[in-house]
Amino acid sequence: MAKVQITQTRSTIKRPERQKRTIKALGLGKINRTVEVEMTSQIAGMINKVNHLVSVKEL
Repeated sequence: MAKVQITQTRSTIKRPERQKRTIKALGLGKINRTVEVEMTSQIAGMINKVNHLVSVKEL
């Protein structure tokens, strides 16, 4: 599987609880925090749900 780098670019303030939990599940939580994860279908789905809050870069 390919690795991706996910960076939180926007705040979760005034966002639905579901989006806040998705950000936490990705290992994020603060702006400019970055994580490297394997691109699985589960991760792709989570990224799709919060794509307005994160930026994704393939490695």
